[in-house]
Amino acid sequence: MKTMGLHNLYLINPNRFPDAQASAMAAGADDVLHNAVVCNSIDEALQGVVYTVGMTARQRGISPDVRMPREAMPSVLQQAVTHSVALLFGTEMSGLTNEEAGRSQLLVNIPSNPEFSSLNLAAAVQVVAYELSVAAEIFVPEVLSVQPAKHEHLEGFFTHLEKTLFEIGFFSTQNPSRMMQRLRRLYARTSLEQEELNILRGILSMTTEYNARLKSRFQEEQDHVQKH
Repeated sequence: MKTMGLHNLYLINPNRFPDAQASAMAAGADDVLHNAVVCNSIDEALQGVVYTVGMTARQRGISPDVRMPREAMPSVLQQAVTHSVALLFGTEMSGLTNEEAGRSQLLVNIPSNPEFSSLNLAAAVQVVAYELSVAAEIFVPEVLSVQPAKHEHLEGFFTHLEKTLFEIGFFSTQNPSRMMQRLRRLYARTSLEQEELNILRGILSMTTEYNARLKSRFQEEQDHVQKH
């Protein structure tokens, strides 16, 4: 990270931290390690982030857009001009789960030999950090006036959406987990602004209220029929 000019490291549930072996391997980048922020969850680590790029070693059936590092880094730099961005890496052994990858607006896959595509975590970080550094040398930011929604607000929306879909019976013929992955992919492509997110949550609230009124009216009619 430090070699390529990156300094803000977030660690999610590390096995040991601080750790003497990690300090020894830092080899002069002790400040990056010393200033690392330890978090209990991905959502905690992504607080305030508006653009998350997840790293994947495989193509996924339901996922956000997947690009190569060289294609993706200009959009990362553009978002970073005015907002917080994150590069999200999974564990050494298994990478990101589908649910974790769903927290990203974009997925990046490092091209490699299809017969031997394994990259260890350090190598993957180095490749992506290098591509980001190269892109930064020729990057010219665009002037944008939008206010993209932050990670925690997006997660609040997805929780609200799933709850509403359960309440109106949408999941009676759908697989909730798979459907929510598809919906995450759909909204990841739109790059929702905060104002747009507020509109969508208002629609969900009105839908819930209307559904509750319909249920109440139906119950009143049923009670009336039973009395007569």
